[in-house]
Amino acid sequence: MSEQVLNTVSFAGRAASSSQFKSLYSEGMSLVEETAGYLDGTGRAASKVLPRMASVLYAAESMRLTTRLMQMASWLLLQRAVNNGEMSRDQVISEKSKVRLDGFNVDRNAPGWNDLPEGFRDLVERSLRLQNRIAILDREIYRPGEAKLPDNENGVRAQLNLLSTAFSN
Repeated sequence: MSEQVLNTVSFAGRAASSSQFKSLYSEGMSLVEETAGYLDGTGRAASKVLPRMASVLYAAESMRLTTRLMQMASWLLLQRAVNNGEMSRDQVISEKSKVRLDGFNVDRNAPGWNDLPEGFRDLVERSLRLQNRIAILDREIYRPGEAKLPDNENGVRAQLNLLSTAFSN
């Protein structure tokens, strides 16, 4: 059995050092730059004219968005460092423990969500899709036994649904 394990090919490991990774890296870093530009320009102006509820939601979601993007950028930079031989896999694993690739929930049914600027909502959605792709790649590379997809559902809503299911007749 151990001979079979030694002879297996890690497709995720190969993908992480391929042109596919370079494309993912470029996409991630471009999204970081695009988001920063939006939040400092168009988004700042748009946020000043939002209704109160949407304005509060915009502030909270923009913090979540930037945090999510910084976490993904950290992962991408670590993976690039291991790909380029600048860090060992063990060093990356140690540093990677500080990076969160899940748990940044978005409640699209929150009051004010539909009042948020379309460009902002688009950045949030794109960041969530990218986060999911990176989280899946991370699990395939570093924790191949875990096949669970990241859960970006609102945590409170999920708990309420569980309670509703438990107490319904």
